[in-house]
Amino acid sequence: MKKYIIKSIVVFFILTLSVNTFAQEETEKKEEKPVRNPFESSTLIETQTVIGPTEKELELIIHHRFGSMNNGFSDLFGIYSASNIRMGLQYGITDKITIGIGTEKNNKLTDLNAKYAVFQQTRSGSMPVSVSVHANISVDSRDEVQFGTDYEFIDRLSYFGQIIVARKFTDDLSIQIAPSYSHFNAVDTSYQHDKIGAMIGGRYKFTKKIAVLFEYHQPFNINPVHDYQNDIQPGAAIGLEIGTSTHAFQVFVSNYQDIMAQKNYVMNTRKFDSKGILIGFNITVSF
Repeated sequence: MKKYIIKSIVVFFILTLSVNTFAQEETEKKEEKPVRNPFESSTLIETQTVIGPTEKELELIIHHRFGSMNNGFSDLFGIYSASNIRMGLQYGITDKITIGIGTEKNNKLTDLNAKYAVFQQTRSGSMPVSVSVHANISVDSRDEVQFGTDYEFIDRLSYFGQIIVARKFTDDLSIQIAPSYSHFNAVDTSYQHDKIGAMIGGRYKFTKKIAVLFEYHQPFNINPVHDYQNDIQPGAAIGLEIGTSTHAFQVFVSNYQDIMAQKNYVMNTRKFDSKGILIGFNITVSF
């Protein structure tokens, strides 16, 4: 009888130890998973976030920028003015790889884009940040006359590349920074072909579904600026985001009317003041 009791106790402790070890391993595996929703969608305001659609998920994005608020109520703060719009689709090949296509009204720009999540911040903190690489190539579809007398198709192309580093500090606060490079194969003499840039932005949730968004974009010159070239202005934006499991709606004010990043970094002359700011919104729908 004693031997039976002793064997039962030993078996009980072995089973208990096995269950605890298994539970600990499962907890560790769970902690190594990426943090949940550092951002609500693949777009912050004017720039990309570190996240993209999940595997086999399709994302529809509508970007809309009204005219300048300069004329006040007579123009309904830019809503009656000429506007710019972009519609795009992004698809998650895997949880880390995204490809997309879109078209923008201004200059009839059509773009192909891709994003790769190099690292993802983990719940355990073993990886403290998320790092993604984003790039696009854009085609200007305006008439050939816009490109001068020595026109070649390559003159229509522009490029943008960006490394995005983000951290979710709390359940409510996420911040990201992003150095970038922009290039146009052909520009008129008022602009430069190349710009490097830096962006900082973030999101703060003050309810379960509503968050404040902010961004600041600073372009830097690669080559000396000549007297006949425009003074390119940094960009800023602040807005509200309402998010659900499948939708994100953002409304904001910004001094960027162009939507393609290289256009904003290389050619923006609008200041963030009463004459330069405008109202915009983004809608993201996941399928």
